[in-house]
Amino acid sequence: MPEKPAVQSPPIPNELRVLIVAAFVVAIGFGIVAPILPQYAADFGVSAFAVSAVVSAFGLFRLVFAPASGRLTQALGETPVYVVGLLIVAASMIATAFAPTYELLLAFRAVGGIGSTFFTVSAMTFLARKSPPSVRGKISGAYASAFLIGNVAGPLVGSGLLVFGPHVPFLVYGGALVIAALIVFVMLRGSRLEDRGRRDARERATLKEAWSVPGYRAALTAGFANGWATFGLRNSLVPLFAATAFAGSGFVIDSSQLAGVALATFAAGNVAAVLLFSRRTDRFGRRPPIILGLVITACATGVLGLAPEPWVLLALSLVAGVGTGLVNPAQQAAIADVVGEGRNGGPVVSTFQMTQDFGAIIGPLLAGLIVDHFGYAWAFGLTGVILMVGALAWTRAPETLDHSGRPAAART
Repeated sequence: MPEKPAVQSPPIPNELRVLIVAAFVVAIGFGIVAPILPQYAADFGVSAFAVSAVVSAFGLFRLVFAPASGRLTQALGETPVYVVGLLIVAASMIATAFAPTYELLLAFRAVGGIGSTFFTVSAMTFLARKSPPSVRGKISGAYASAFLIGNVAGPLVGSGLLVFGPHVPFLVYGGALVIAALIVFVMLRGSRLEDRGRRDARERATLKEAWSVPGYRAALTAGFANGWATFGLRNSLVPLFAATAFAGSGFVIDSSQLAGVALATFAAGNVAAVLLFSRRTDRFGRRPPIILGLVITACATGVLGLAPEPWVLLALSLVAGVGTGLVNPAQQAAIADVVGEGRNGGPVVSTFQMTQDFGAIIGPLLAGLIVDHFGYAWAFGLTGVILMVGALAWTRAPETLDHSGRPAAART
């Protein structure tokens, strides 16, 4: 009998390709300032806790404004909220470049958190609505890859920009966000006018419905852990640890530049995992890569504070990046499974984002206090335990993948 031809997966819709390109531009800018911001804050002569508060303030305002972002997305449509969010963050970055005091730096970062939750929630909602169920993992992987490739290049570019002064990286990031906003505003004009011209008649995914799905509750637990480790601790304490623990070590690069290389190495591990495994979640499910990724990240992060040499720090960062690269696309696809194809999932997505942001707020603050009193090893060790709790939550939840496109609650 003749062999059946291989089934070709549907291509990524053009509208989502635009969002993926914009994500890359945003990530380049974020990667530029990520290793620099903690050192920039420390130059005001504040403690590790106060430095961590700069990261937590960003997450706090993302958390506070996440419900509003979900409601605005439902009322105005995804693309207008996305563009406005990018422009708010751009303005906050430009202001950060000229912050005269630590207090104003904290305030500017907080305002940036408002814009960040606007564009993050609207983007996730847009992806969930436009993604065919058979290629959700592929689309989530492409979107994550755009962010991650930008995060590989960004820290290296940021370290190079420091020779022009500490303010320049923030100005470049602000400019990158303006470019991303223009890309979305022009290229998604049709979607924007469609959102404005008619009332959103899509069925809405409710939070009560999502909460009934064990996979959604597991995603919230793991999202908190991932926010703590990846978006909080890694962006606040890893740069400080790299810059202080290995000062004068004689490594091939300066300790201040090591921070950027460590974050770039973490992002490189992310990219490798996403490119190799994200599409497979559409065949084998979301649950296995999430559990495996959380365990890998927990082990690598938990011992990071014990790294005796810079190359060990870089190796552990690479491994942790691989673990996180397994988690993020699969978990984003799981949230899309809960929402269901063609439905408006603003509250469901924003609640997940709030939970992740809560971890990004609590993590740096508690870890900063632990560093001030007990050292880096204890802070990273606690983070490893938190990630293991996230993995445990997913071991108790069933798979969310279903190729019919029905929301997960309809299958329970």
